[in-house]
Amino acid sequence: MKQNNIKNILKKNPLIPVATIKDISQIEEYYLKLKSQGVFCIEITLRTDFSWKAIELFKSNYGQEFKIGVGTITSKEDILKCKSMGVDFMVSPGTSINLIEEFNKSGIPYISGVSTPSEIIQFMELGCDCFKFFPANIFGALEALNNFSNLFSEIQFCPTGGINASNFKDYLDLPNVISVGGSWLLK
Repeated sequence: MKQNNIKNILKKNPLIPVATIKDISQIEEYYLKLKSQGVFCIEITLRTDFSWKAIELFKSNYGQEFKIGVGTITSKEDILKCKSMGVDFMVSPGTSINLIEEFNKSGIPYISGVSTPSEIIQFMELGCDCFKFFPANIFGALEALNNFSNLFSEIQFCPTGGINASNFKDYLDLPNVISVGGSWLLK
């Protein structure tokens, strides 16, 4: 099971809402908004002082219905905290060999960010076959992913960064895109 079977989560959830939660009022608001759209997955980023509490509350209130992921993972400590909280998946904006080793040890499905062919090759060598392409809008968007499908036919991507209501279907139409992430679903 590569990357602790992240593909299973991404296949079942082609739309991954990326949430930066600043206070308690947003938790129920986001839950209701996503549920009304038939989306039962959320990536809560570690970008605010309230993030860990938000993850805890979302998990305790809605963990039976939702796959709850943690984004902006950048350290072993983040991974260990995710493991102790029993989150469903983890997402990092970039990665390193050490981070991949910790992700693998955790047993939690994960996806790491890449933006260049060199990064893709480096982490393919460590057994990864599914990546977050981030930030997609800065690193070539649809055109880059089209090129990657010719270079890396066995690799799947979840692009984030610049994905919105008007272009997400174009990304999902690409053969190497398994899902897309973005905040537009929460607006």
